[in-house]
Amino acid sequence: MSPQSLTPAVLEGIEAEFMYRYQAECPQATQEQLGIRTARIGGGVALAMRHDPTHYWSKALGFGVEEPVTGALIEELVAFYRSHQTVRAGIQIAPALLPPDWDDLAEAHGLKAGSGIHKLAGRIEDLTFGKSDLRVEEVRAEHAQEWATTLLNGFGMPLEGLSSMAAAIVTNPAFRAFGAWDAGQLVAVGNLLIHGSAASLNAGATLPEYRGRGAQSALIAARARAAADAGCAWVIAETGESGSSLNNMRRAGLESVYLRRNWIWEA
Repeated sequence: MSPQSLTPAVLEGIEAEFMYRYQAECPQATQEQLGIRTARIGGGVALAMRHDPTHYWSKALGFGVEEPVTGALIEELVAFYRSHQTVRAGIQIAPALLPPDWDDLAEAHGLKAGSGIHKLAGRIEDLTFGKSDLRVEEVRAEHAQEWATTLLNGFGMPLEGLSSMAAAIVTNPAFRAFGAWDAGQLVAVGNLLIHGSAASLNAGATLPEYRGRGAQSALIAARARAAADAGCAWVIAETGESGSSLNNMRRAGLESVYLRRNWIWEA
């Protein structure tokens, strides 16, 4: 089977699940601090972070599988974000699941086309496992805060508020967090979610001064091996339209299945 045979239900569903768990399952105090509100709507998830300093975390995704994408669905999503005083949110729908009148719906609700996201997948048995001179292994609970700090610094995101949410990923039993060390310093991270026969490679970030040493290639390999040991056949990931992350994934053997547009709503 080719990655092109995977359905949007698999490709979108696994991303919606890990994004939902990131926010819905972080500590209650952190949810209140960041103004996090989550909902399952129309077969997808809606995530609002009122005090998001990055405009990244408020997003809605996973739609068009259980129910069709309609004007009523978009109205419900917009109402969700307005009710939680969200100033900006991204609505992400696989291109094959957009209705024929999507351009009219987007215009009617003030949605503007933003950046694109590559959805990638590969059979584990077809992947090429990269190496690094860095030590790569699974992260234990005592390194949760260090993992979170490395993740946010790698993405250029502020630590305040977000570090508690990110640290909770390491101790969440749904996830398996990995790291790459240079001696005793954690310099790159990645996360794994097992979801049926597929696994999601997410939260991959490297500190700027350690890029170019194969950290992410080695983290892809470590997580893919863990997914194989768990009985998964596929790994799935997403990244921007260009850059080193996309190159690393393609070098490992992941194939771009489609490019998904991020539709921006602003209050």
